Amino acid sequence: MSLVRRVARPLLASMFVVGGVDQLKHPSAKAETARPIVEKVAPLLRLPQDTELLVRANGVAMVTAGTMLALGRMPRLSATVLAATLVPTTVSAHQFWKEEDPAVRAQQRVHLLKNLGLLGGLLLAAVDTEGRPGLAYRAHLAGESVQRAARTTRREARHVAHSATTEARLKAAQAQHAFS
Repeated sequence: MSLVRRVARPLLASMFVVGGVDQLKHPSAKAETARPIVEKVAPLLRLPQDTELLVRANGVAMVTAGTMLALGRMPRLSATVLAATLVPTTVSAHQFWKEEDPAVRAQQRVHLLKNLGLLGGLLLAAVDTEGRPGLAYRAHLAGESVQRAARTTRREARHVAHSATTEARLKAAQAQHAFS
């Protein structure tokens, strides 16, 4: 693992670990903010309507995935999970356009932009293959290899068929010559 990844992953993950622990300790503080999103999304995903339970579950996901990202364990999956936890949090907690007070509106806009920046970092971490080819590239190579093998097989089959035809003609000519 490169030095940049070794430093960047824990830095990116720290916010999520701290925030997840806070959600686990004080779910009621976040439950009111999350309630409108939970009421809309929970029935669609067949989740319980218990907002505090979902806030705690989000906290567990943040702590677990954040710790795994910080340690470099399954970093792509961890970053994806963290991105998935960040979206509902951002949508429910930082609706700056609904704020009347200019100072609060500015503060909420900063938090929204901060979360969008974190989301960008998580998306980069989610697609980071650490210099190794990704699945799409490896699948493409495998497909090309199969196509090459198929072309070679067809060419060899044509060659064998041509050789067999030539051999059969030669044998037929020899047999006819033997009877003449």
